[in-house]
Amino acid sequence: MAAVTLDSLVKPDVRAARRVVVKIGSALLVGAGGLKTDWVRALAEDVAAARARGTDVVLVSSGSIALGRRVLELPAGALALEQSQAAAAVGQIRLARAYEEVLAPHGVKTAQVLVTLEDTDDRRRYLNSRATMETLLGLGVVPIVNENDTVATDEIRFGDNDRLAAQIAVTVGADQLILLSDVDGFYSANPKEDPTAVRFEVVDHITPEIEAMAGDPISGLSKGGMKTKLLAAKTAVAGGCAMAIMEGSTPRPLTALAEGASCTWFLPEGDPQAARKRWIAAMKPRGEVVVDAGAVAALALGKSLLPAGVMRVVGRFGRGEPVMIVGPDGAALGKGLIRYTADEALRIAGHRSREIEEILGYPGRAALIHRDDMVIG
Repeated sequence: MAAVTLDSLVKPDVRAARRVVVKIGSALLVGAGGLKTDWVRALAEDVAAARARGTDVVLVSSGSIALGRRVLELPAGALALEQSQAAAAVGQIRLARAYEEVLAPHGVKTAQVLVTLEDTDDRRRYLNSRATMETLLGLGVVPIVNENDTVATDEIRFGDNDRLAAQIAVTVGADQLILLSDVDGFYSANPKEDPTAVRFEVVDHITPEIEAMAGDPISGLSKGGMKTKLLAAKTAVAGGCAMAIMEGSTPRPLTALAEGASCTWFLPEGDPQAARKRWIAAMKPRGEVVVDAGAVAALALGKSLLPAGVMRVVGRFGRGEPVMIVGPDGAALGKGLIRYTADEALRIAGHRSREIEEILGYPGRAALIHRDDMVIG
């Protein structure tokens, strides 16, 4: 069964999310008169309520180009890449400021995070992005994420924020991704063209038949239609993250979702951490780190690998690349994404984490391989 109607007990509950990514489309944020300030303020109430429940929140927000083009008085219709980049440069400042202004009264701090497709394709950049996001979330900050349109070229673009949001959800290990859109779910056909179209409550597997039902964008401001949303759903659910598509123009859309607003949920394949472990386990190792008995015991307890427990480093690898973790008897213990190059790892092997800065000449991360970036067994 691919798409079914189930009772609400089967659907994920946004109020129970540990970490949620919310994607906000341009049409929701920007109208003929500019930024829809009242709607953004209402969204801020939802974000603050989620934070108060202990839920981490990441916002992936469109709107910078739409805002910037109005300031620059660019013509309606498609823009050349350089015009889009100019508009983004102008609009991004206003967009970030708007979120800061509406969330600050609730005691919520914000941060602007701009990424490109290269940042998720390159392992080193991926790990750096992930570490930054984890630090921000750990400090109670709400990251406001967007594609770095001012520098991205056609070859290194996500191209739409639906897929970007899905990648961010996987990167931060979110358990829910909410796409606030201009439609209230996934339909068997475009409901604005076909009155017989049926909305699915739950999709538990994306089949070729489901993909064939996707149509084109409905809004003039949004780039992403159902095809991009299904691509986003594939990424999210494979990473253990449930994804919802809902109509987001109502004030406080997350509250509306929790109270049963129309939507479509795509159910995850496992949980985010398990999906990440499978991804790491499938990688081909670029080298080895041989650890002592104390490190073996620590790893068995689920702890990170520290430099002090490393006896030997084998191979040539860069930061963020996969390495095999080997015990003192030569037995393979697992695999992980290392946070240092082979040369750096050689220099700090056997030393305490507090000695890293003195040895390398710059501050480093305490763990050689963090437990979240490792598969043992």
